[in-house]
This record gives sequence, C-alpha cells and structure tokens, in this order.
Amino acid sequence: MRILVVGAGALGGYFGARLLAAGRDVTFLVRQQRAEALASDGLSIKSPFGDLRLRSPPTITAGSSMEPYDIVLLGCKAYDLGEAIEAFVPAVGESTTVIPLLNGLSHIETLNARFGEKNVFGGQCMISAALSPQGEILHLAELHTLTFGEQDGAMSDRREAVLAALSNANFTAEASGNIMQEMWEKWVFIATVAAATSLLRASIGDTVTAGTSDVVMKLLDEAAEIASEQGFEPRSAHLERTRSILTTPGSPLMASMLRDIERGARTEVDHILGDLIRRSRADVPPLMFQTAYAHVRSYEARRTREASAR
Repeated sequence: MRILVVGAGALGGYFGARLLAAGRDVTFLVRQQRAEALASDGLSIKSPFGDLRLRSPPTITAGSSMEPYDIVLLGCKAYDLGEAIEAFVPAVGESTTVIPLLNGLSHIETLNARFGEKNVFGGQCMISAALSPQGEILHLAELHTLTFGEQDGAMSDRREAVLAALSNANFTAEASGNIMQEMWEKWVFIATVAAATSLLRASIGDTVTAGTSDVVMKLLDEAAEIASEQGFEPRSAHLERTRSILTTPGSPLMASMLRDIERGARTEVDHILGDLIRRSRADVPPLMFQTAYAHVRSYEARRTREASAR
C-alpha cells in the first residue's frame, strides 16, 4: 500500500521512518525547508529500539502533483491542520484512509466534514519523542504504539488491510474496536498532564516532591467528568493506571506543552485545554482547567507581543 506521511517531525518522522525502513512504500509531505534538510542530512532516529538513519527519504511538498494514496498518516500539530489539509487533499481518493495522530478531538470533526467519515479513522499514538536542535528524532521512552480503527468500531476489511500495512515495522500497531473511547481516555490523560505541568511549571515527579499532587488529581477529576458528560466515561482501569502515573515519585513526565513554553514556542492550548473546557456541560465550570487555560493563553499573548516587537 502507498502511504503518505504528512509531516516529518517527532511523530510523523518516527513512524514514517520505521515504515520506510521496513520496506513500505512511504512518502513524506513536508514544507520546502524540511524537504531540503532531509535531502541533505537524511532522517535520523535515536531510540531505545535501535537508531536509524535514512538518507534522502522520499518527500513531496504542497502543490506537488500527486495521485491518491492508500493511507494518509497525519502527524502535524493541531494548529497546522487547516494548512495540512489543503496540502494533502489531492492524495485522498475514494478508497483512501486518513489516520490522524493529533491531540484532542476537534480534528476528527474537521476531517469528517472535509473527507467523509468513511475515509477517516480514529487514531492515536503513545510515544514520547522530540526533535533535537539538529533535526534528529529523539525517542525518549520505550513506548511507541500506534492505534487506529473505524470510528463506529466496525471490524472492516479496510481496518485489517491498514493493520497489515502498518505491522512489523519496529513499533506496535494496534487495530481498535473502540477507538473513540480510547481517544477520549488519552485526551483526559494528556489534558491533565498538560494543564498540571504547564500551570505548575514542573514535571510530575517535581509535583510529587512539592506535595502538590492534589492539584493534579483535581485536574484529572475535572477532565474525567467532562468525558463522562460527553458519553465517554473513562474506564476504571484507565483511571487507576493514570493516577499511578501521575503520582510517581521522581517521574520526569511533563507535557510537550510545557516544553513548548520553556523554549518560547507556540502551544496547542486551544486544542487540548480550550476545546475540552468548551465541551463541559456542568453548571459549575471546571475551575482548575480554566485556571490552567488562562495561564497558558496569557503566555501565548506575551509570546505574540514579544515576537511582534522584535
């Protein structure tokens, strides 16, 4: 199957490179600057599962002539979704499967409206990865799972074909029969981590040391309540595992949102925190999340002002 990976950053670059190294027919859709960097320096991964360097991986840029692909693996930032869609529209045909790996859930609604629900899978990945200043992909932990499935949970021939195409590529590919529930549970987790570590400006381990885990747990309770109001109550096993992760002494876990703040970059605050707050149906607003959202939005306002002044 022909696979188009939209973006060659930490997520798209990691999974796309693994697929390419496993012999799959993969092309990266990237911006011109990234295409030039990949042509000259290649695509490199540093990982506990083995380092990888691909010289001059196949790339195309927006506006290039392209035929429909079988799979479009969408690994861009949520705030780049509109631009990304316009770039890969020619790659989507009647039988193309679009698998987004973005945070939150608003992107599913956007993609459904543009391409139709039958062409869009639910999708998520569990991986801790980042780009180094030199453009290398740093795989920071041993988890590297990509999960996907029909939005209605159907065990379709299409789902099985996608599973075959993405399997045996030195990461874990899983077909899910309940992907929307799993996406909501992931959103609860990442929103809690993003709100807590960005608000407190500390890793989870530091919040444990500081004795502020009660703040983290209140955020988790608010996120779980919103998911329940939307008909996706987090399962007890998920919540138990999440509470354990969020109270682990010495844990280096922090959200990419905090890393973005620390390096002065744009964040996904509206897609991860803002959209979750907007979905709340409670009479009493989710106060902790509103506080975290206001904190990060204020950072964004300052960042924009300082950038305009330079």
